[in-house]
Amino acid sequence: MSTAGTRNPAPPLRVGLVGYGLAGSVFHAPLIAATDDLTLDTVVTANPDRQAQARAEHPGVRVAAAPEELWARADELDLIVLASPNRTHVPLAEAALKAGLPVVVDKPIAGTAAEARSLAALAEERGLLLSVFQNRRWDNDYLTLAHLIDAGELGTVQRFESRFERWRPQPKGGWRESGDPAEVGGLLYDLGSHLVDQALTLFGPVATVYAESDIRRPGAQVDDDTFIALTHTGGVRSHLWMSATAARLGPRFRVLGSTAGYVRYGLDPQEAALRDGLRPGPGWGTEPESAWGTVGAGDDARPVPTLPGDYPAYYSAIAVALRDGTPPPVTAAQAADALDVLEAARLSAREGRTVTIDGDKG
Repeated sequence: MSTAGTRNPAPPLRVGLVGYGLAGSVFHAPLIAATDDLTLDTVVTANPDRQAQARAEHPGVRVAAAPEELWARADELDLIVLASPNRTHVPLAEAALKAGLPVVVDKPIAGTAAEARSLAALAEERGLLLSVFQNRRWDNDYLTLAHLIDAGELGTVQRFESRFERWRPQPKGGWRESGDPAEVGGLLYDLGSHLVDQALTLFGPVATVYAESDIRRPGAQVDDDTFIALTHTGGVRSHLWMSATAARLGPRFRVLGSTAGYVRYGLDPQEAALRDGLRPGPGWGTEPESAWGTVGAGDDARPVPTLPGDYPAYYSAIAVALRDGTPPPVTAAQAADALDVLEAARLSAREGRTVTIDGDKG
């Protein structure tokens, strides 16, 4: 058989992953490993137990104790993924970019929009990819809602209600619940990063922000019950809840349009599947009919099939962007816009007033 005109495929792009806690081991490593054009080359963690876990879960992976070992091998790698604590995102991203390496950063990319824009400028100056892991854009319910809006099923959207609520009456501890501002902890920056990103992606820029933020649980050091109200420049109002103290959970989405509304309870199943050790494959991201949301108006509502969730699509798009030099699926500029909103929410909650995004900058 002739092989004229055929070429050997390029080898997979080599990824160095910094951090092997929850984000690194449950989200990033499995999704990288499931992407055809990526290979998990090295995991960075100084914890001996996590080093052993990485080797067991990804046979053949290299293990390093410090990220500096990756910079020294920059010519052997094609991408750095930062799944380390929030306080390390900016200095590690700067170091990776200065070493000539493209970077994916877990959300939030930084503690401030100014830091995010500084990283974006550095990446542009070096001609390198810089992206933020906003995986909730590939949640099944979000994809379904976006499809319904695009298809005109709701008419003109007027109000977007979105919740990430949990019942965790006792703090778990760890850096995410630390009161040290350098840790960038609390629900506003943890879950709020997802909620605000989804709202901005669906409905565009925000003009004003109002927020209420509380510390409810005994011994808690950072916000564990926060509400944000956004007025988008296009007229849509977004109401976003994030809570660890919700004894009764509200709907994940309640979206009200001029002709119909969409209501959906429960969470996308992908995180639970990854935590349980399942990996992307046939049927990934699907859910039973009993979990579907409904569309309708008044007493007339019908179930709507939920589109499959697709977290693997993020890293597939990253691989394409690296190969083709095209924009990544989530940009640092988009992350900075979301941080503008989060900073405005923090200011609003502290001062008890509505904050104008442009008017209150600086």
